[in-house]
Amino acid sequence: MPFSLSPAAVWPIVMLLASNVFMTFAWYGHLKHKGSAIWIAIAASWGIAFFEYCLAVPANRMGSEVYTTAQLKTIQEVITLVVFAGFSVFWLGENLTINHVIGFAMIAIGASFIFRA
Repeated sequence: MPFSLSPAAVWPIVMLLASNVFMTFAWYGHLKHKGSAIWIAIAASWGIAFFEYCLAVPANRMGSEVYTTAQLKTIQEVITLVVFAGFSVFWLGENLTINHVIGFAMIAIGASFIFRA
């Protein structure tokens, strides 16, 4: 029988991925515009974070029907690393080094233990 995930298991991951894109922009997007006033960065970040919460809260509520809280947090942290890596390269124009890749991989390997029976 092929491996498949139910919609109840997939939707929280999709929503956490989308929420993390919003939160990454809220936390780090302003670094591309360091010349703007800090209060503008704060207000924009709060506005962006609102949409992150609109996705993260229901994702965690729905996800708790399928995953443990530790698993949900682990999923979110791995998503954070993936989103942040892409964001830092494509939005901020930074380079990922082999040390970044190794470090992120080690975190992902550690996270995999949360899902072992």
